[in-house]
Amino acid sequence: MEKNNETLSILRHSTSHIMAQAVQSLFPSAKLAIGPSTAEGFYYDFDLTDGHAFTQEDLEKIEEKMKEIVKQNLTFERYEIPDVQAQIDEFKAQGEIYKAELLEEHRNDNPTLYITKDKDGNALFNDLCAGPHLPNTSYIKANAFKLLKVAGAYWRGNEKNKMLQRIYATAYWNKEDLQAYLTFLEEAEKRDHRKLGKQLDLFSTREEMGGGLVLWHPNLACVREQIENYWREEHRKRGYVIVNTPQIAKSTLWEISGHMDHYKENMFFIQKDEDSDDQYVVKPMNCPFHILIYQANRYSYRSLPLRMAELGTVYRKEKSGALSGLTRVQGFTQDDAHIFCTPEQLVDEINAIIDFVADTMAIFNMEFEVELSTRPESFVGEIENWDKAEAGLKEAMERRGMKYDINEGDGAFYGPKIDFKVKDAIGRTWQCATIQLDFNLPARFDIKYQDKDGQLKTPLMLHRVIFGSMERFHGILIEHYAGAFPTWLAPTQVNVVPISNDKHTDYAETVYKKLRQAGIRASLDDRSESMNYKIRESLQDKKIPYVCVVGDREAQEGTVAVRARGIGQIGTFKIDEFISKIEEEIHSRANQSFAKE
Repeated sequence: MEKNNETLSILRHSTSHIMAQAVQSLFPSAKLAIGPSTAEGFYYDFDLTDGHAFTQEDLEKIEEKMKEIVKQNLTFERYEIPDVQAQIDEFKAQGEIYKAELLEEHRNDNPTLYITKDKDGNALFNDLCAGPHLPNTSYIKANAFKLLKVAGAYWRGNEKNKMLQRIYATAYWNKEDLQAYLTFLEEAEKRDHRKLGKQLDLFSTREEMGGGLVLWHPNLACVREQIENYWREEHRKRGYVIVNTPQIAKSTLWEISGHMDHYKENMFFIQKDEDSDDQYVVKPMNCPFHILIYQANRYSYRSLPLRMAELGTVYRKEKSGALSGLTRVQGFTQDDAHIFCTPEQLVDEINAIIDFVADTMAIFNMEFEVELSTRPESFVGEIENWDKAEAGLKEAMERRGMKYDINEGDGAFYGPKIDFKVKDAIGRTWQCATIQLDFNLPARFDIKYQDKDGQLKTPLMLHRVIFGSMERFHGILIEHYAGAFPTWLAPTQVNVVPISNDKHTDYAETVYKKLRQAGIRASLDDRSESMNYKIRESLQDKKIPYVCVVGDREAQEGTVAVRARGIGQIGTFKIDEFISKIEEEIHSRANQSFAKE
């Protein structure tokens, strides 16, 4: 069998059946839900009706049972269900209520079972499944699959349904590929922004405040300040105007925009008072406000494009089980922009945004992949306009020789889009920047410009983010850098450590003050701890880029002995010389220490 992504998915799907068979063999009360393959492996959802909760020890037992099963060289046999109702009744009699529900839904889709049989043709296990599967279990290597963890999962993803137990696992064709993936998981675990958030005192969330709402501690707020400074600086350079808009608006605005029809379940509402019919919405989007700003003036084709940007905080309801650290929240700040332009300006504007994304991600040493999502089955606007818009997006990318994938029919109902998926330091991809055309809002708000022929026409509208949201992007950055931010972003850039508090603190304070006066974020560590402890804590635990150690010699010569994170001792410098090197590193937004250059 050819080894590719498609057959790897078949391997994993088949292994999920073996896992289900092993679970029911060891835990007879287990009822089966669903068990698909995923991009990273597979999972299976179980309902243990006796109330037992899977443990790590259970996972090890299940793994051993799976190894026993695959060594039996069982065959996977596809079976077309001749009498669907009879099979539904049989599932119900067995207590397999989830399989019965699924079969009821798919009774008209020619449903099939996959049965595992031994060499004598005896059926040992069956599962409702469309397949395909491997011919037999000899393709599944006992040393190339691994059960990873257990998590809760609502049936059908609905929190009103019963909570099931989901076992996550993975499988590969050989043990080398499995080990490479497990090593990757170990590295990802070390980089988990939620753990680093506590270790480095970056952020927190509190139950009494509400799920998915983030407290930015001084350290991460400092990182955000540097990124926002870059954001404002670059937007002004690139011809954007920066605006600010309210946090709430009357529900009338969201009725005009269409969000009440398409997004109501994700919106937070405020009643003004008991005697008033006025209802307000906490803004889930910035775009309607930007259109209102556009409407405040008259525009001709000569005054377009109008590029309007805002670091706008929005709030959207999320299921509590979906919330996670900084990457899945309910309140977040989008680095939002809306561009109003003529059709003739579209390709140039898209190219300018692509340049903006490329320049920005290069600063963080991140590459990216691009996807174009086209017209879905349900859409607003004219097909002719969709075709022109999609052609414009393609032309912009092809003009610069950019490779891209096409997601047919995956655009929003109001316009096609380009998504940028950035790749972090360990190869994971994250959805960040987006360019989205919108045929809906300009028409709903009836915005116009006067064209060169004197006619009033509707401008094209582009939604655009570079980072996506500040919360999610900072979560990505923490993991990308493993908490070791480059000097320009680091909350503390230099820590000054006296060899002896009694003898060298005065000179250490002089160095500290000079660094601060130069605008460098410095700290002075005059605690009664050993010098080596303070150096190790600074560079390894707190991940500070530089430590300046000072003693008798440094005080006499006006120097600092410098140690760099990840490098060690890099030499002794005059104070002004060291400051100059740090300033250049900060100014250039370098991703590495000057000592490595």
